[in-house]
Amino acid sequence: MPRLSIAKDFLPGYTKLEKSVQKAVLDALGKFAEHTHAGLHLEKLRNPKDSRIRTIRITEFWRGVVLAQGNGEDYLLVTVLPHDKANAYAVSRKFSVNMAIGVLEVRDQDALDSFGPALRQVADATETRLFDAVNDTDLIRLGIDREVLPLVRLLTAENHLTALATLLPEPQYNALLALAMGMTPEEAWQEISAYLADAEAPAEIDPDDLATAIERTPDRYATVSGPDELAEILAHPFAAWRTFLHPRQRRVAYRASHRGPVLVSGGAGTGKTVAALHRAAFLAQRLPVGTGAGILLTTFTRNLADALADQLRVLVADDAVRARIEVVNVDRLAYQVVSTATGTNPEIVAASRYTGLWQSASASVGGTLTPSFLQREWEQVILAQALPDRDAYLACERKGRGRPINAVTRGQAWTAISAVLDNLRQSGQRTHLQVANDAADILAEGARARYRHVLVDEGQDLHPAQWRLLRRAVASGPDDLFVVSDPHQRIYDNRVSLAALGIEVRGRSSRLTVSYRTTQEILAWSVRMLGGKPAEGLDDTADALDGYRSPMHGGRPVIRGFPDWATELAAIVEQVRTWLAAGVEAHAIGVTARTSTRVKDIRAALDAAAIANATRSNADAVQVGTMHGMKGMEFRCVAVAGIDAGSVPATAAITPRAEDPTAYEQDTQRERCLLFVACTRARDALHVSYSGAPSHFLT
Repeated sequence: MPRLSIAKDFLPGYTKLEKSVQKAVLDALGKFAEHTHAGLHLEKLRNPKDSRIRTIRITEFWRGVVLAQGNGEDYLLVTVLPHDKANAYAVSRKFSVNMAIGVLEVRDQDALDSFGPALRQVADATETRLFDAVNDTDLIRLGIDREVLPLVRLLTAENHLTALATLLPEPQYNALLALAMGMTPEEAWQEISAYLADAEAPAEIDPDDLATAIERTPDRYATVSGPDELAEILAHPFAAWRTFLHPRQRRVAYRASHRGPVLVSGGAGTGKTVAALHRAAFLAQRLPVGTGAGILLTTFTRNLADALADQLRVLVADDAVRARIEVVNVDRLAYQVVSTATGTNPEIVAASRYTGLWQSASASVGGTLTPSFLQREWEQVILAQALPDRDAYLACERKGRGRPINAVTRGQAWTAISAVLDNLRQSGQRTHLQVANDAADILAEGARARYRHVLVDEGQDLHPAQWRLLRRAVASGPDDLFVVSDPHQRIYDNRVSLAALGIEVRGRSSRLTVSYRTTQEILAWSVRMLGGKPAEGLDDTADALDGYRSPMHGGRPVIRGFPDWATELAAIVEQVRTWLAAGVEAHAIGVTARTSTRVKDIRAALDAAAIANATRSNADAVQVGTMHGMKGMEFRCVAVAGIDAGSVPATAAITPRAEDPTAYEQDTQRERCLLFVACTRARDALHVSYSGAPSHFLT
């Protein structure tokens, strides 16, 4: 049966097309998806570098570039361009199967050929060449195409290789770069093996089997099952772009089985969340029909859970399979467990009242222990360790708390904390963390586990009480827990050791280091916001972001200062207008600030400019929200506003150094992480602004 695949790189260009052209693309491709493509005219080209490339008519002025396998059964849509540009692209490119790893590659053969004479002239005048120490057999074993090999042999300097970076397929360029940097062929293979769809290289590779090569290249191409899936992808192209998996991510997501809990860590944009989504879909497809929601996909906040549910709808078209996955944030899960077991809905204490209780508790001990100290002592020591009584608290190790206190002070703290808990109990109110703790106790008494598999996104932000709940929601065994985490994106005040909670991931941890969301320019600049300190991971090891990089390149972040907030707002509006005029989808633009007050100002300015905007909405509108609210989201273009000295770091979020030096350092680092999170939401463009003096994070 004929099959249609689409290139990932086609999707960003599709979003920039006029609506009428987009409709024409959908109509034309729909004939492929419906297997009625015989009615389309696949036009051959004169003197193409690849005889399998064709063009199809989209409109009078637009053409699609299609790679057609000789069997007449498999077609790949590469791009859609204006007529002349489409023809120029089609005659200059050559597709081939990498004979080392089996993936489908494309290179600009016309441009490579034009480099030949100049490189030969330099090579003839030079005694040594860049790859003299590497024989042809090793180069071919690393996937260098035999047709490219003569050009490689002409290279005399690393800067000549760099000039070919955008012309060669990424695996071939990286193999050559590794060798040029002094790696052995064996070491270079370790770099290239990251592109393998499976753990091992294919036993057999057919250079003419494009369909199999496409299947081995899930990060670049996707095969469409039919017109419905095609329509869904083109209706949400940016969302679809996010679901493509790099081979390294795919190996994590599609491993047949794990013997126990798994931890996947990695920096922003490395595909942890996408891997978790694919893992959930993979496990769901294996569940028997009629299982119900046997899989839990959870995260810290409701906004993040909503985003996961949206992405899951794009990834899993089958309603029956998707119904086997329950997507809910951990607070909601705890609420459901408690309300089902007790027959009553837990009443959550209001944030203002909760703050007032701690202020009263502090006053009861003469202010010697501040409200924030007492609250943290309760949440990070007593509740975190599930300490049952005063004696247990007096004897415990207060790991992670910087200010040492003696037994007398501990006694005072216990008395003050107990008064807060008594007040909550008498009013019938609880915090979300207390509900999670109660839910964990309820599940511990149950005869059978609630789920077969539990997958956790943004694991670094969960509290120990929430981890106890998740541990008890699924029976210990193969594929029980799948956790993704990045300690450098820890934006809430929780620090956890999974081993201490009975979740052993040693030997089943993996780390993703390549960001496929954002460019290297944005990534390198954003990493500076973290201050260079390693972060402690959930597996008790330090994470220093070694090897964290992006293969994509683009413009540098734009950092602009303004005399006042009003002028900065006007510039933000103008920047958004510029992106919209360039064809960026409105919902692919994000604008964020540290506080809700500034977010309201930004939305008002956009409203005044008649620019549609929303907060956490599926509407085709510019998305505006706080930095916390933007967690888990991705955009083509992002404006990060209000990064001035008085706003970032937020004074209210920082414990005074004199009160607790450790808490001060932790709070400051958490604010750094928050800015890092905000900046790494951007894929293509990042605009950072401030009024008056800039935050010291920027200097």
